[in-house]
Formats: sequence, structure tokens, C-alpha cells
Amino acid sequence: MISRVNERTHTPHDPLSEALGRAVPIEGGLAEHAVVAYWPGLDSYLLDDEQATWTATQWAEHLEDPLLEHPFASSPHGDRRAIFHLEARLHPDDRDLSDAEWAEAAHRLARAAGIESPGDQSGCHWIAVHGKSGRLDVIANLIRLDGAWQRRPADLMRRLADETRRIEADLRLTPAPAASPQRGSTRPVPSAATPFAAVLAQLADEQDGPLATVRGLVEHTAHRLADQPGAAGDESAHRLELIARRLYGIQHDLHTTATRLNPPPRSHPAVPTPPTATAATRRSP
Repeated sequence: MISRVNERTHTPHDPLSEALGRAVPIEGGLAEHAVVAYWPGLDSYLLDDEQATWTATQWAEHLEDPLLEHPFASSPHGDRRAIFHLEARLHPDDRDLSDAEWAEAAHRLARAAGIESPGDQSGCHWIAVHGKSGRLDVIANLIRLDGAWQRRPADLMRRLADETRRIEADLRLTPAPAASPQRGSTRPVPSAATPFAAVLAQLADEQDGPLATVRGLVEHTAHRLADQPGAAGDESAHRLELIARRLYGIQHDLHTTATRLNPPPRSHPAVPTPPTATAATRRSP
């Protein structure tokens, strides 16, 4: 599983459209169980299962409400781009998860991202959408119910990466390559393959790598084509979705190859220190 945080936006419509693979409709409900998780406080405002019949437009309005209710709330940088969008993708060889498993992954990623805190009654509106195969989108409004701006953790990417690795282990998914050694660990002796491993790792980097950029452009084009009328647009959009999945697989393979070329150091058990001559002398009769 690979997670990526997208640039914040002013409205939830584009992230929600991207998650669903089509423009947010004015009328019509979502596919059953498309929204697999959401802000826990929502249940206290609605009748039983009322949200199960919501349209995509109603979910977008729910996410947008804090922007309208708190017109002067802004980020520490003074902007109003309050919509946070996190996407997580399974490896192409992974099985598709059940609704309960997607929901578990969504709540865990939301907690790791700092948009859900157990027991917080004034937290963020957020939803998790499973609208495409092998993909989960967590969309949140960073303006809290009390009007404050929900700050993201300074170590957001590390927290997400750590939680993603735990989700992989718990749900028996394809593991990502081992992370680089933590500070304070023994540094490996550079080998002749180290520069090549660095190049491969840079190519496959999910945040700034060129393949991630290309994949994003392909997905964006597929999304735009899907909005065009006619079967030709739908067919081309489907082909581009398949290309994007192949690019994801290439990224994973490059990560694996880079790790094998330059593996993290192995930890060695501590060697007991032999007694000093003085201590041995004291034990003599």
C-alpha cells in the first residue's frame, strides 16, 4: 500500500470526483457502500442509516459545511484551502478488501493524519471513499466544528508511512520495501551498487519522483476523459486507468530493486564484554 497526500483545495468537489472517477452528480445516489467510513460524530445528528442514501452532492455539502459556518477560519498561512485529501493504493497484486477492512484502514489513516481523535466532539468532518478498485480516498475539512484550524502533525508523512506498514501487516497485504535506517543505527558500508539504488529510489519516489508525476497526469487525464460524452472517451479513460495501475506496479518494482541493491543494515547481537583482569583477580581466593 502506498499513501499520498494531495495539495489542499478550496472545495471538496474535485477530490470527491477524483475518488469516484466521475464528476460529482447533482442528482442520484452513490454506489452502495462507496463511503466506507466517516466522521464518527455524524451518527449523533442523523437517523439510523440516513447517510446511506446520500448523494455525492450531499456528501460534498457535508464536507463543505465548516467553511460556510466559519467564514473567517483560515490556515496558519492565512489561506482557506481547508480540504485535505489523502489517497491510499493497494499493490496491483493485492486482493480487494472487504468493506469492513476498508473502513478499518480509513479510520487508522485518519488518526495517523491527525484528522480524527477518539473522543474529540469538535473534530473535523471527514469521509473515506472506496470508489475505485484498490484505492481509498480520505477527504476532510481541516476547519473543526469549534472554528479552529486542525493542524496536521509535523511528521505527517512518517506517521502515515508507519501506519501503512502496520495496515499491510495486519491485513496481509503486499509489504512495501523496508524503510531506510533510523537515526542512530549503524550505517551500511556503501557498495558499488549504492549510486544505482539511489537513482532507482529517486525514480520511484511517491512524493517527488517522476513516475509519480506521470501517473498523476495520466489519472487526471483519465478523469477528464471520463466526463466527455461518448463511448470513445470512456474507453480511453479505462485504458489510461490501466496504464496508471501499471505505472504503480513499476514504482513498486523499482523500490524493491533499489532495496535489494542497497539493503538496510542487519542488527547484530551485543557481544558480552569479558571481565577485566582486576575483576578476575578479585574473585581469586
